Amino acid sequence: MGVLADTVIDAGGEVIGVIPDALATKELLHVRVPDMRRVRDMHERKALMAELADAFLALPGGFGTFEELFEIVTWAQLGFHRKNVGLLNVDGYFDPLVELVDHAIQSGFIVAAHRDLIVVEREPAALLERLASHELPHVRRWLGPEEI
Repeated sequence: MGVLADTVIDAGGEVIGVIPDALATKELLHVRVPDMRRVRDMHERKALMAELADAFLALPGGFGTFEELFEIVTWAQLGFHRKNVGLLNVDGYFDPLVELVDHAIQSGFIVAAHRDLIVVEREPAALLERLASHELPHVRRWLGPEEI
């Protein structure tokens, strides 16, 4: 994440960091990020990031990336937000994950319309273009009567 933050800063972009107190050590704090927000824990971190975000984009990563990706997609499915979610599928990294989602749809565990909650592209420019124009499917709120 540090390399990504540096790249955005060097290009004149805005970076907002959100880090739990337990991880806010000298090694993990990014000194070049002008707006670094410290929070109590990971739950508060994810809630603040969701509030600040215009959209969500996952790059290749590990367990934390998967966990945060599926939580934010679940929040969209439940109607907690209407923000686009994208996967930058570098060198096919997310192909097995997309296949798993498709398998869950075929098995009846995910509603087919919810597949459009995730935009997948291999190139950054293509992903950003699709996210800018993508319309989330209208899904019936699980926790209320209205559609979102």
